[in-house]
Amino acid sequence: MKNVANCPKCGTIFVKALRPICNACYKEQEENYDKVSRFMRRKQNRMASIREVHEKTEVPLEQIHQFVKEGRILVTHFPNMGYPCESCGTLIQQGRICESCKGNITGGLEQIEKEKEFKDRVVENLKAEERAKNKTYHSLDDRFDK
Repeated sequence: MKNVANCPKCGTIFVKALRPICNACYKEQEENYDKVSRFMRRKQNRMASIREVHEKTEVPLEQIHQFVKEGRILVTHFPNMGYPCESCGTLIQQGRICESCKGNITGGLEQIEKEKEFKDRVVENLKAEERAKNKTYHSLDDRFDK
């Protein structure tokens, strides 16, 4: 059966249909979401950071990060919420990596591309020089006036 799997959270065997986790873990996840949601709905808690939400609700940080990544907690309504960049760990509100890491990756890729272009030009110049050296037929028409 292709639909039988082990739950990644608790390890129990379950039929994988709509969710990647078993029903017990799903219920626990939903209870944790309700805790976080109820906490964040209170006006005085809307500016709370993830760490404060974690301390007050006792919901694991990873699960709060997952709620933000999935869009279940909207960062537009809660500006201090976010999840860590996959590269450096800085809190971000969208995507997988922060702008700084994107810049580093883009800069590195541009540098590699420039080096490749330089090597290609050097190889092409060497080939052109080699072709010029290996010419065996020369036309004399341009050297004589008729």
